[in-house]
Amino acid sequence: MQFITHPRDIGPARLLAWAKAAAGTSQADPFCSSPAWQIAFHEAFSPDRRLFLETGPGGVLAFAEKRFSPENAFLTPIEAHWLFGCPLMGKDAVDMLSGAMDSITTTYAPHFPKIVISGVRPGGILPRRLLRGFASTFNIYLHSECTQCAASLSGGVDGFLSRRSANHRSKLKKAARRALAKGIWFERVAPASLEEADAAYARMLHVESRSWKGTNECGMAEPPAREFYATLLRRLSLSKSARVIFAKSDNADIGFIFGGMAGKVYRGQQFSYDNLWRNYSVGNLMQVEKVRWLCEQEAARYDMGPLTGPLMEYKAHWAEKQFAIQTWIFVRR
Repeated sequence: MQFITHPRDIGPARLLAWAKAAAGTSQADPFCSSPAWQIAFHEAFSPDRRLFLETGPGGVLAFAEKRFSPENAFLTPIEAHWLFGCPLMGKDAVDMLSGAMDSITTTYAPHFPKIVISGVRPGGILPRRLLRGFASTFNIYLHSECTQCAASLSGGVDGFLSRRSANHRSKLKKAARRALAKGIWFERVAPASLEEADAAYARMLHVESRSWKGTNECGMAEPPAREFYATLLRRLSLSKSARVIFAKSDNADIGFIFGGMAGKVYRGQQFSYDNLWRNYSVGNLMQVEKVRWLCEQEAARYDMGPLTGPLMEYKAHWAEKQFAIQTWIFVRR
């Protein structure tokens, strides 16, 4: 079992294999299984953890180590806070994990670590493979569960809007007319270098500082979220996978919406707008502009993340797909 002490030691070929595995398998949240999300979390939240990454033609394993004591160690997903992504990617990933058991045993002897696997979609093929491969030698516990939501982009913008309620469509049309009369317009930005990513992020933080999240110090301008999203945007710029839209009045930024691509799937991350413009439906209009851009690029799905909690209720207007993801803990008998 070989550990990686710094992400720079992974190498571009293995990063590419990891990104393809995340986007090319039926992950519940392919973007959050990708190296961009996982490594950004590692660098912002827990850079001292050792990483365990194994890549092969049919799969990828991506774990991080957490040692509380010599007798109490865990192998967890690298992003171990929200637990959106999955550390097992590809058709052979479960077999790869099974094949790594002897090495894990030797590394941690005499105390085998607990193994945490997130991104498990109930009823899918992954839980069946995990139970078939490990139920005889491990006690398997449910750690947590959350509901994710997504929207199909089939049929373009018209198809997307046809799946929204008549009342919601009517409100969007009225808001668009008001915004046009007020001179609100939208700028699309896809950073393709570290410099462009940093410039876009500075603009986003300037908007965030004037939003309700900024004034209440509960948004992405606060550490460690500030460092996390900066790193994420920089990593996305290297693969030209970031998608940022700014709402503007004259030449001033008054809002932004930000996310990234994993194959044909877009995953939303953050949006915010100047509180002075709160009566102009800036957030909703940026969502529509985002959908328009994604449809032009032939994206297939818009992932919106967790639906749970009062601050997430707005997503119900935008997403017609809901599904659970679970996190399991494996404890060897």
